[in-house]
Amino acid sequence: MVSDDAARSLLPAPGAAGNEHWLTRFLVLRLLGLLYLMAFLTWVFQGPALVGHQGLIPTGPIFDQVRMNAGSRLSAFWQAPSLFWLLGHSDAVLFGAGWVGVALATAVMLGYANVPLLVVLWALQLSIADAGQVFYGFGWELQLGETGFLCIFLVPLLDGRPFPRLRPSPIVIWLLRWLIVRVMWGAGLIKLRGDPCWRDLTCLDTYFETQPIPNPLTPFFHAWPNWMHRGGVLYNHVVELVAPVLVFCPRRARLIGGGAMAALQLSLILSGNLSFLNWLTLVPILACFDDGVWRRLLPTRLTAFADRAAAEAEIVAPMPRRVATIALGIVVGVLSLPVLVNLASGKQAMNRSFTRLPLVNTYGAFGSVNRQRNELIFEGTRDEVVTADSRWTAYEWKCKPGDPARAPCWMSPYHRRLDWLAWFAAMSEPARYPFTVHLVWKLLQGDRGALGLLAGDPFAGQPPRHVRVELYRYQMNGPLTKGWWTRTRIGEWLPPLSLDDPNLRAFLEAEGWL
Repeated sequence: MVSDDAARSLLPAPGAAGNEHWLTRFLVLRLLGLLYLMAFLTWVFQGPALVGHQGLIPTGPIFDQVRMNAGSRLSAFWQAPSLFWLLGHSDAVLFGAGWVGVALATAVMLGYANVPLLVVLWALQLSIADAGQVFYGFGWELQLGETGFLCIFLVPLLDGRPFPRLRPSPIVIWLLRWLIVRVMWGAGLIKLRGDPCWRDLTCLDTYFETQPIPNPLTPFFHAWPNWMHRGGVLYNHVVELVAPVLVFCPRRARLIGGGAMAALQLSLILSGNLSFLNWLTLVPILACFDDGVWRRLLPTRLTAFADRAAAEAEIVAPMPRRVATIALGIVVGVLSLPVLVNLASGKQAMNRSFTRLPLVNTYGAFGSVNRQRNELIFEGTRDEVVTADSRWTAYEWKCKPGDPARAPCWMSPYHRRLDWLAWFAAMSEPARYPFTVHLVWKLLQGDRGALGLLAGDPFAGQPPRHVRVELYRYQMNGPLTKGWWTRTRIGEWLPPLSLDDPNLRAFLEAEGWL
């Protein structure tokens, strides 16, 4: 038998290039905690007005319908796993669970993480994403679930210290790298197969202007000359299609690939408000780097904690831990097969899972890019009878463009879910986004929850008599131009409606919202 001291001498020195990931794990978990925190804060602050008992799309009746169709709560749980089948779906439960998530995510962000804590966060995230319905129907919900699931196997069973004595599993590190490969390839391939502007390198000519929620730096990116836009598209293709291959190469190439992917995500964070998507994508990218890199970037005091943990760590992980990580690798490998088939398919699907529990998913973003930006503007008037001379006052969005003179907001990694869905609705019609009609009803009532989703109440607590929705085309001004937007009215998206409008009441009655 080899003694512990002898075995230690055979191991790479702490921080040896490509071998140690104590600091990598520390950074991965801290960033994961921040993103869980943003996800749960979004839920507790916006969820009640979106899907609560008095929300735009109440989730309770949907739970009841699924349970009725399934025959029992247990059957419904197996069809759509969620803690809320077991705990109930009252507002107190739904949003109390969100506050639990806020507390636990804060603990992870501040440095405490073990298996039970991360399991609860993962289960809460999946349950909330399911309860959030259309407001949570985006790829980053799946990606946060998969990322959080993998990170459960990075931490000890009970020891929650920032630098526990359990050596980071190389299997989990490689599974995180495999996750970023799938994320990048999914995004890159859907672009090549989608909008022709990605192939002729012109997508960035309109992308910055038409993305869901621009930020104050977006006009500078939009004002780039065409040759820089084309270079940006080409760089995007290289990063999403070629850089992931480097993840499987020797250390130097892997670091180059990881650096290129990180740079792309940082540029996207600077140029727009894409929720926490790009921050989340950085989590598996961090796994491309080892402690040899972080030692050059992080404070010496922090690296000393990693050295102490490495010196005191067990030579080999306990047998249950090794079995669990090996089993995880096998499960991810098997579940990756339909994902790879999807990536190779000419009918590639974006952002979906092939199993009831979304453990291994396929991803993709911006397969198409809009050529013009349309916006919905909700307006109200106190006039009893609408005439050509009626004075209309606009409701302002929290973050999305409204008043052309108002500067774009900083939002990322927080997320404004109503603003985001309204961006989609502006490209469609009310029948496909019925929550917009329900929002009109609530504005007519002066509903405080609905008004809390907007920038304020322009009617100071005295609701308007009529509300309408106008459709405008917005064009982004240059960074040195007075005003941020120039807008042109396209037409009426929803006609003036009042509380006693029979068509409005019939619509709400049919949806079960009246």
